[in-house]
Amino acid sequence: MPRAGLTTEVVIERGSRLLEAHPTDELTLAALAESLGVRVPSLYKHVDGLPGLRRGIMLRAKEKLAAALTEACIGRARADAVRSLAAAYRAWARENPMQYPMTIRAPDPDDAEDQRASAGALHVVYTVLAGYHLVDDDAIDATRFLRAAIHGFVSLETAGAFRLAADLERSYDRTIDSVVTALETWPRP
Repeated sequence: MPRAGLTTEVVIERGSRLLEAHPTDELTLAALAESLGVRVPSLYKHVDGLPGLRRGIMLRAKEKLAAALTEACIGRARADAVRSLAAAYRAWARENPMQYPMTIRAPDPDDAEDQRASAGALHVVYTVLAGYHLVDDDAIDATRFLRAAIHGFVSLETAGAFRLAADLERSYDRTIDSVVTALETWPRP
């Protein structure tokens, strides 16, 4: 008999929490079922095996990241919006180190669900860049630049690559200040 209240959302949420709580353990359906108090076959009503669970976690992670970026940028413009976006991105990646890598891959053009989940964060970035009057190809170039700067720093930081004595927060602030300067002086064709 299935457990009352067990939904796809509950299964994905618990899978996400297990992934973060036990980063050195491989996420398994057996561990997930045990944590939910059900048997493994009960999970198949909600996810298509381990690949379906991982996909669900990935889609949820993209949506959660987009929500964090949106909340951080509401009512902000230009440099303030860029700094808020960067801070929210970094905080989310630090708080969700196992899910964060799942948000990096661009969606498959034939995958409408992943396209939708990925569109949220992209919309926030485009909205922030609109404050700099960056549209079309300029917006795409600036998005790639912004993402490379923030993701590069965050990825190196979470991998433990920054061990020099200089203050890490100062380095991060300077990185984002440089991004803001670049956006303010973005070359126009």
